[in-house]
Amino acid sequence: MNITDLLFDKSNSNALSEFGKNFGVNDSQAKDAISSLAKSLSRGLGQNTQNERGMGSLFDALNKGNHSRYLDDPSLLGRKETTNEGNDILGHIFGNKDVSRHVTKRASKETGLSSSLLKKMLPVVASMVMGALGKKMLGGGSARQQSTGFLTKIFDRDKDGSMIDDVLGMAFKAFMSR
Repeated sequence: MNITDLLFDKSNSNALSEFGKNFGVNDSQAKDAISSLAKSLSRGLGQNTQNERGMGSLFDALNKGNHSRYLDDPSLLGRKETTNEGNDILGHIFGNKDVSRHVTKRASKETGLSSSLLKKMLPVVASMVMGALGKKMLGGGSARQQSTGFLTKIFDRDKDGSMIDDVLGMAFKAFMSR
């Protein structure tokens, strides 16, 4: 299971429909845009959670943010507050606007939608991604250990079932580049 699977879960169908309406695109275009943008967000989250500090920051954001409200109440997706929070999320995930611009240009090539439209969609998709993660990780009182296992499935770069070797590889590369 990955982030896109979580977003396209049947329980989120109203949110997906509302997303499309808010941006004036049909359901197929909305799914294509969400899928493309969510993949980039997932990669960014994966990079940010390769160390304990990054993983802790994600848990804190999910615990404090009540992000699931964006999927539970789709009428929130069209609000300025959702975009503002999404931009804050993007700042944490990507670090700067140049990365966001690159993401929307790549998504434009994949989807055929304009970069300017995808730029408006990106913060909303970021809010939705955090909502999907929050619902999965915090729903039903899941334990932190179960949540870590879920994140490993999503962010394990070499798909060997562990993030540890990926973290050690990054640390080794960083050490060697000094």
